[in-house]
Amino acid sequence: MKNKKIVIVESPAKAKTIEKILGKEFKVVASYGHVRDLPEKELGVDIKDNFKPKYVIIPSRKEVVKNLKELLREADHFYLATDPDREGEAIAWHLVNVLNIPKDKFSRVEFHEITPRVVQEAINNPRDLDISKVEAQQARRILDRLVGYELSPLLWKKVKRGLSAGRVQSVALRLICEREKEIEQFIPQEYWYIWGEFADKTNKKIYGRLISYEGKEVNLKNEEEVNKILEELKGINYIVKDVNKKEEKKSSPQPFITSTLQQEASRRYAFPVGKTMKIAQTLYEGIDIGEERIGLITYMRTDSTRIAPEARMEAIKCIEENFGKEFIGGEKKTKKKLGIQDAHEAIRPTSVFRLPEMVRPYLSEDQFKLYKLIWERFIASQMAPAIYDVVEIYVEGNKYLFLSKGRKLKFPGFMSVYYEEEEESEIDKEIEYVPEKGNLLNLLNLYPEQHFTKPPSRYSEATLVRTLERFGVGRPSTYATIIETLKEREYVVVKDRFLVPTTLGKVVNEFLVEKFPNLIDVKFTAKMEEDLDKIETGKVEAIEVLKRFYPKFKEELEEVYKNSDRVQIAEKTDEKCPICGSDLQLRENKNGKYYACSRYPECKYTKPICDEAKGKCPLCGSTVVKKRSKKGKTFWGCSNYPKCTFASPYEPTHEKCPICGSTLLESNRFKKCSNKDCNYILWKKGRNRKWKKSKS
Repeated sequence: MKNKKIVIVESPAKAKTIEKILGKEFKVVASYGHVRDLPEKELGVDIKDNFKPKYVIIPSRKEVVKNLKELLREADHFYLATDPDREGEAIAWHLVNVLNIPKDKFSRVEFHEITPRVVQEAINNPRDLDISKVEAQQARRILDRLVGYELSPLLWKKVKRGLSAGRVQSVALRLICEREKEIEQFIPQEYWYIWGEFADKTNKKIYGRLISYEGKEVNLKNEEEVNKILEELKGINYIVKDVNKKEEKKSSPQPFITSTLQQEASRRYAFPVGKTMKIAQTLYEGIDIGEERIGLITYMRTDSTRIAPEARMEAIKCIEENFGKEFIGGEKKTKKKLGIQDAHEAIRPTSVFRLPEMVRPYLSEDQFKLYKLIWERFIASQMAPAIYDVVEIYVEGNKYLFLSKGRKLKFPGFMSVYYEEEEESEIDKEIEYVPEKGNLLNLLNLYPEQHFTKPPSRYSEATLVRTLERFGVGRPSTYATIIETLKEREYVVVKDRFLVPTTLGKVVNEFLVEKFPNLIDVKFTAKMEEDLDKIETGKVEAIEVLKRFYPKFKEELEEVYKNSDRVQIAEKTDEKCPICGSDLQLRENKNGKYYACSRYPECKYTKPICDEAKGKCPLCGSTVVKKRSKKGKTFWGCSNYPKCTFASPYEPTHEKCPICGSTLLESNRFKKCSNKDCNYILWKKGRNRKWKKSKS
């Protein structure tokens, strides 16, 4: 074997980049992520034996493991170069155990960026496995399995088959549902502003908003109050009471962490959180730039804004060369917040001298957008603040005070590179004319404005991530998966880029919050994250956290199984019950959706809702609907039954057979003629073939 040194990473793309960097002395192979996990069809956790996990090789990784074992026979040394986080550490630990690598035959290496300097430094400075980090990941996996494996069957029994619940996923759903409830219950409140238009003796104008009377803030709630004040404001003398001029600094933003990158990519480009992470992964793992293959950004799963000193110095050089010394900002002091993992840096370009336009020819459009965003944000984070000239003009008349406020950009600072949108105040605009203090003014016009308070906005993917981060729920590596799971389970749908809970999502949330108020609680879940962090730092044992959690959870679970009735999934409709006139609800059971009276059980009216076929009945032309047999199998049958006996596992379409003109029936794989005497069939994947009747 020519390659005696083996480097194992997760992905083939990452392997390709690192192999180019290390050269022929090394062979770099991919594990394709985790090679072992808890079994799919059983709990896989021996609760009585201190929550001992039972790991099995993932079926799709058996060939990978086989190949790695073959390499082990001839390799001198293994370098485990999986990602620098809990998951990466756990993958490395699993590889050691699955492959049974002797302790003297492997080293753990990690790098925050995939560049020649950093990769070579990592190889030259290996370390041992961080068992505390592995135990933290294992504890999280066990907790998630205990909750998911125990709660999901409960939902099947009490709500609907096929549902799932998760320790963090269910908290995210709760936030979305509670926000929706706030919106539904919101009652708009009326409020008014009064704007004044003034002019001095040279007819130069000033606009200001009424803010106070006799030093007290003016809060106008209705038109009657407004009209009363409008009368008092007319016919009085006005004077410029005060003029304040000052400088206002706007600090540059911090470099990106995972959550802020997800939020900004969503706001600017409407990227879903999952898409942002996939693109960032490709930029981290390596891109072919001419004859060189290199990672363009540092590791993208991080909640630290720390940057390496050499990265700071490179940024300063770039800023000085392109903008000037006055644009260089001071070094940022990052505050240590609870729960932040400071193992690796913020997200930044691996070299600021790889300008976005230089690498654009080698990137897809979406890759370019994200790289440019990361590059600009990092450079901006090391630049000087923007400076505004701020002017405040106070106009007084008979103890009524108006304020005209504006600002003008004096020095762009970081805004030369990166502009953050901000909410613009209605009194925060550039003022062209600034009068002298003591000048007399004439009132030209008064403009009353009616407003209504607005309900809170629904969560977008970005704002949900921000909220989860603020509460300390989940970690950077989990946000995208949480949101994707909620969408896949049809607990939420995306409308106009906002997450809206479905009826099913609301029902599941109400059930979980009512039955498990502690488990589906933001503070409880955040505390659990803190405990996992403490396991990683060696401050607490994993078994202690698990023993504290599980007995109470199991007790609540058994209580719900024993004493809770099955929940009806009911959605409001505009339909009325033909028997009693009450509202009809859209409900769902194992046989599908149906209408039921909201006064059930007093009124037992129901009406089935059947899925209709695209085409009509081939025999009589009536509507064809989806039905269910006594054995539970679905089929398409004529609504005119028993007069018409048409039934088929295939859906009738609008299309006609090109041979005999009969209705075509459709399955996932083909379309075929409904006429039993015609053998026409059109395969969706592949060439036309004749329909062959079964021998039976």
